[in-house]
Amino acid sequence: MDRENPLGQFLRARRELLQPEEAGVPVTARRRVAGLRREEVARLAGVSTDYYVRLEQGRERHPSAQVVDALAHALALEEDAVAHLHRLARPVRRRRASARRERVSPNLLRMMEGWPHTPAVVLGRRLDVLAANLLGRALFDGHAYSGDLVRLVFLDPDAREFYPDWDRVAVNTVAGLRAGAGADPDDPLLIEVVGELSVKSEPFRRLWARHDIRQKTHETKRFRHPLVGELTLHYESLTVNSAPGQQLVVYQADPGSPSEEALSLLGSLTAG
Repeated sequence: MDRENPLGQFLRARRELLQPEEAGVPVTARRRVAGLRREEVARLAGVSTDYYVRLEQGRERHPSAQVVDALAHALALEEDAVAHLHRLARPVRRRRASARRERVSPNLLRMMEGWPHTPAVVLGRRLDVLAANLLGRALFDGHAYSGDLVRLVFLDPDAREFYPDWDRVAVNTVAGLRAGAGADPDDPLLIEVVGELSVKSEPFRRLWARHDIRQKTHETKRFRHPLVGELTLHYESLTVNSAPGQQLVVYQADPGSPSEEALSLLGSLTAG
């Protein structure tokens, strides 16, 4: 979980992923390093190389907000990653409450059940399925890890069949898990998930090391469902204000599309 030096680990990972041409750095000779050099990031951010090296090595852990913004610009970070970098620079130690099972509001459950033609699930911070309506359960049913979307992607033997665009799904899943980890990096259940997947899945281990971070917001996703075949669905992810860390994810098909017909068929099979 990179708990000893999270700021330095993040900076190094993002530096090694950014290509010189993406940062406007001229390339005049063969390079022996991946991505940018430390001195190049320092120059782009307007700080000394020595100071930047100390940040990566963990000898300096609390850069100012201005320096964080300059580093974010130098590393071409997106909005979620910028916010994450600020949290790493100014970590807030929360008093840990006793571990307890996350619960979904009964009002939210009733609202979801009132959508018989719309799959909906509630995800926790670790992307585990806390609740789902009838069609939401049917969409993910039949897998070894139907109740845990991270394990479904990386450990389920049917994952690459279920997700035709598995590579993209894998990248976004790890980035979403990173976003959840940023809110509480010491969560023992989150540490357990990351540890298990790092041991059992080389693709997860590789993607986790990239330090991509991206909140789950909206996307178009393809599924190959064992009962109704191909589905192309658009989802919107909504934060649950009454339960920080929970997300309500709602899926829809284009009106009149084959996916809408397949979703309707799935609903009738489920009702039957």
